[in-house]
Amino acid sequence: MKGPVERIYLDWNASAPLSPGALAAATHALTLGGNASSVHGEGRAARQLVERTRAALASRFAVPRDQVLFTSGGTEANATALCPGILTPAGRPVERLIASAVEHPAVLAGGRFDPTHVHTVPVDANGVIDKAGLSDALSDGPPSLVSVMAANNETGVLQPLAEIAAIAADHDALLHTDAVQAFGRIPDEALVADLITLSGHKLGGPVGAGALIRRRAVELPALVRGGGQEKGMRGGTENVTAIAGLGAALSEPAADPNAWAETKAARIEFEAALKERFSATVFGEAAPRLPNTTLAALPGMPAEIALIALDLAGTAISSGSACSSGKVATSHVLAAMGVSQPLADTALRISAGPIGAAEAYERFLLALGEVIVSAQRRAIS
Repeated sequence: MKGPVERIYLDWNASAPLSPGALAAATHALTLGGNASSVHGEGRAARQLVERTRAALASRFAVPRDQVLFTSGGTEANATALCPGILTPAGRPVERLIASAVEHPAVLAGGRFDPTHVHTVPVDANGVIDKAGLSDALSDGPPSLVSVMAANNETGVLQPLAEIAAIAADHDALLHTDAVQAFGRIPDEALVADLITLSGHKLGGPVGAGALIRRRAVELPALVRGGGQEKGMRGGTENVTAIAGLGAALSEPAADPNAWAETKAARIEFEAALKERFSATVFGEAAPRLPNTTLAALPGMPAEIALIALDLAGTAISSGSACSSGKVATSHVLAAMGVSQPLADTALRISAGPIGAAEAYERFLLALGEVIVSAQRRAIS
């Protein structure tokens, strides 16, 4: 009698599996008890875990430790960074937010900016921001904060951050980047921005801890006000368990840009097979992308049906962002790229990890083939 088939997990962009090191660190933190703001021994032990993770992140980004702000995740870090009134390098208060049309909904919501003060810049067919359009937007308006994600969460397309940073600097603008998907998968030094958003569970840490890195000492008023935690920048008792897990995850392969080379090679072969066997369309393939991310459309197979069938077949993927309450909805990213809705509605996102990607991709291709054959049989009958 056959045992249960091991599931295929190819939804790392939604959340990476909890790494062994992060699990051990989080479990240890749970056993400590204590509040990281308390002065007794238990409190000091909890504080030590928080500060150890802060020091590790500060070291990776070569910033002082007090420029690492812990949050509950990427969405809160984005909302904290997107704040009118912060000062540009020339000392002018920011009045407007400029974002690319393919940003995460947490950025397109505008953070603390009034919606009327949020301006979006279009992207090309591969999802890369129109740099001339960005320059024009900055030339025609008040002091601005630019927010452009380092890597798109759906397509994996990498934005030219160094060029965007140069454009922002030429116009005395601050630059924020949502690096939730990029951090750990591309070199840290490529994340050139004044404000950088991270999320622990994308690296294999527990859900519930994120960070905002300030490369420039931007003064940000607290989004969550209350106690004096995080030097008054974020009220509320620190989530020591998740922060400790995040710290441990920084030493795991998912947070090491050098560990993703085999995944990239496997992804390239996988996409070739998708196109050859299933006439798939791979979105953003002409642009630089993350080593692990594929967004592909399968003609005639609605994403919602494919997701359910593949899940029943033991395969976990998604149709795009995992931030829509589990709903399968038309992608605003693909719409901004000029993709027709019928094609966009068949798009599936497959995102692998740094280890075992080739085998996972091959098993997925087999499962997909079986799902398509089954669907064709049902259509005939």
